[in-house]
Amino acid sequence: MTAFWTEPDYDDHEMVQFVREPSSGLTAIIAIHSSHLGPGAGGTRFWHYRDPAGAMRDALRLSRGMSYKNAMAGLPMGGGKAVVLADNQSTKTPEMLAAFGDAIEALGGRYVTAEDVGMSEADMVAISRRTAHVSGLPVEGEGAAGGDPGPFTAMGIYHGIKAAVRHKLGKDSVAGVHIAIQGTGSVGGGVARLLAKDGAKLTLADINETRAKALAAELDAEAVHCDAIMGVTCDVFSPNALGAILDDEGIARLDCQVVAGGANNQLARENHGQALAERGILYAPDYVINAGGIISVAMEYLSRQQNEACDINEVRKRIAQIPERLEQIWQESDSSGISSDVVADRMAQKLIGR
Repeated sequence: MTAFWTEPDYDDHEMVQFVREPSSGLTAIIAIHSSHLGPGAGGTRFWHYRDPAGAMRDALRLSRGMSYKNAMAGLPMGGGKAVVLADNQSTKTPEMLAAFGDAIEALGGRYVTAEDVGMSEADMVAISRRTAHVSGLPVEGEGAAGGDPGPFTAMGIYHGIKAAVRHKLGKDSVAGVHIAIQGTGSVGGGVARLLAKDGAKLTLADINETRAKALAAELDAEAVHCDAIMGVTCDVFSPNALGAILDDEGIARLDCQVVAGGANNQLARENHGQALAERGILYAPDYVINAGGIISVAMEYLSRQQNEACDINEVRKRIAQIPERLEQIWQESDSSGISSDVVADRMAQKLIGR
């Protein structure tokens, strides 16, 4: 692994820590990009990487994205992220989770974790036995928010897609609007169900084809192979799987007017936001539209710090503000000619003092 500060995705990160605990088999990276607004907050990704450089790249990019996401969501939290490097069997043990919890605890509250790809609510519970600096925990009581952030992320994306359809297509409803959804897990599946209720025409794809076909049957939608979804002729392409799909080749394949989805770091490189704009495709910056999950877990964590229950109505109220933020970005992009990703980045950077 090369020195992290020579990586192209290093952005003056405040802390990048390599964690190794041999007896449990834990190998992890914890990155804090900014604590200007509060402790670095962001989920932990459990993933098998082909090489350590891929894990470092994820930690750096995702933690920076969390700085921007938390700032744009109006949360008193900085940006952090962790990646646990899984073996090729994705072996995960209680001892490994305990060791990871100890590593978070050793940071004394500088980093607050939650679920991400490969991590579950049960994993967060296990980690919470070793540290209090974890969120996304199950809660009891009517009207209290907590647990899996996926449905809250889906709710924000749903609101954001409707805002994009209004802005680009001039339609106040998604009824009859053709939306191609990449990824049908907790987030993508939730988005699909919400859109289906409004009468959207859906095309679905997932690396788990059985899951995509089952959801398509449930929603009277079409399922296509995961390699075909980016080329589907549609109004909106909604990526809700892994990131960096919007590269030169991916953008050339698109046949849509809007890209709006929950995957993190959708743009492979900085120039790809401009490439979308040049094709006349409206882009919803991912860390703005997908903020519903972090709003949920951050408010849960902050409420717990005050020994209070997190009010689910307040969480929903904050998530419902996502379209307003997107509209501000698009209006400035339209008036300035600057691509929406750059407009959003500049807004976020100003909020975190950079």
